[in-house]
Amino acid sequence: MKESVKSLLKEFSLERGASIGALTCLKNIPRIQLPNDYYTFLQEANGGEGFIGQEYLILWKAEELELFNQDYEVEKYAPEIFLFGSNGSGEGFGFDTRSIPYQVVQVPFIGMNLQSATHVANDFYGLLERMSRSDGSLL
Repeated sequence: MKESVKSLLKEFSLERGASIGALTCLKNIPRIQLPNDYYTFLQEANGGEGFIGQEYLILWKAEELELFNQDYEVEKYAPEIFLFGSNGSGEGFGFDTRSIPYQVVQVPFIGMNLQSATHVANDFYGLLERMSRSDGSLL
């Protein structure tokens, strides 16, 4: 993991890297090809949670991604979004697959739809950087 990313995650509890099996399963999820920066992150840290600056972030494990997207019925309510975590306060973070490269959006779990998805970063590492500079509100 890049040193700049490690410094952003100094107050973050990280899990060990995802297993090869879990990473292989992610490559087989229909309609999504995970961005390289996020895939690399999962190889080194399979999720975790904690504060980045004043923002709280929960990153789901590789094994949880497809299941949580199904449980939140993302395909039904916001089909072009693929969630990878949350702020722990009712909003999820996900990749907007309508553009390449995927942008990172924040979307409420209640009332989830494409119109409520708000762009928060151009990529996964950009989200971490933006959180580190936030005054407590990404929106």
